[in-house]
Amino acid sequence: MNKDTFTIGFMLFALFFGAGNLIYPPILGIESGTQYWSAIIGFVITGVGLPIVAITAISFVKNDARELADRVHPLFGLLFSAVIYLAIGPFFGIPRAATVGYEMSVVPFSGEGSNLTLFIFTVIFFSLVFLVSLNPSKMVNRIGQLLTPVLLFAILALSIGGFFLLDGHLGKPVEKYNTSPLFTGFVEGYLTMDAIASLAFGIIVVNAFKDRGVSNQRELIISTLKAGVITGIGLATVYTAIGWIGAKMASQGNFTNGGEILSSAATMIFGNFGSFVLGIIVTLACFSTSVGLVVALGQFFSKLTTLSYKWIILIVTIGSFIIANQGLNTIISYSVPVLVFIYPIAIVLILLTFMHRLFGGEKTVYRGAILFTAIISLYDGLIAYGLEMRHITEIMEKLPLFDIGLGWFFPAVIGGLLGLLFRERRIRN
Repeated sequence: MNKDTFTIGFMLFALFFGAGNLIYPPILGIESGTQYWSAIIGFVITGVGLPIVAITAISFVKNDARELADRVHPLFGLLFSAVIYLAIGPFFGIPRAATVGYEMSVVPFSGEGSNLTLFIFTVIFFSLVFLVSLNPSKMVNRIGQLLTPVLLFAILALSIGGFFLLDGHLGKPVEKYNTSPLFTGFVEGYLTMDAIASLAFGIIVVNAFKDRGVSNQRELIISTLKAGVITGIGLATVYTAIGWIGAKMASQGNFTNGGEILSSAATMIFGNFGSFVLGIIVTLACFSTSVGLVVALGQFFSKLTTLSYKWIILIVTIGSFIIANQGLNTIISYSVPVLVFIYPIAIVLILLTFMHRLFGGEKTVYRGAILFTAIISLYDGLIAYGLEMRHITEIMEKLPLFDIGLGWFFPAVIGGLLGLLFRERRIRN
């Protein structure tokens, strides 16, 4: 691997590692308990493996994720791309980043926190996000390049301290981790949103290699995969380390989210000052990520609509501010149903990209696989939202792999095969 590969790999790591994802592995650690290692492997597959595969998939096309989705239908390409950007932007990603910063920099020093302190924090946070997003230039990249190593060092120090200084024992796994911890962790990995974010970030990596003179398609794919592996090693190490901290913190009390776990662990290991420094670093990283996402949404939607870039980022910032004030736990709870619906579709679309030549890129294959996947994942999303569909559930339970959250897999295969048969019949006629 040459220097450019490592540079782009670290750049991609900075794009993903915006501190928002720090909140999920600690919760997984507490809930999985003695089943931790099986659960974290499943989590890493979707939280790390899928983003690498998705980034590589983008190197197969000339433009961006919309070109992949257009293989199903141009309208689907438009809608799915818009949903991806909205999910990683004002609906979940940006508000989550802001509230993680609040949970780690304000809550530990203000008691339980309150709606008022959250409001004040988000007013300041999003005002600065909007102002910087108006003319980001290279400021965000410089902040990211500075903060990522510092944040990594802080997490490394916390992990080492947790390994040697936390005496807690692993608890009993909660019910969902009792029977199939690997696949439960697999589904929990959806919450990172990195696989769908990589469909938006992928073109940045591809263009970075093109700017460095990589023009051959095969070389571009291999270089992108190598950069993804570098990113993946970093992310997997971080997730495993902070997940283990969560597992060791199980005996230290009850926690409502991962931010509380990490803040409490930092206080136990390094005292209040250590917790304060970690909170500030995480908040700045969340700020950098939020600006990057606001800019990306501004550029994407200003091309699709008649609104100017300035109006788009204003709408995105205000929307993110409103949702952030619902609180971190609320954001997580309503993001789960949407991600349970989106993720299987994204996974199938990514996998079809690698098999594109095998079936000649026939649209009927894409449409059949995506349609059947969407039907099952829509059901899963509605169930995750809390709707009861007893009669439909009785049918769905007969699907292979349904009990481990992968009921969509065989319908996707069947849909793709039906699309292929339809193509063959059309050719014969």
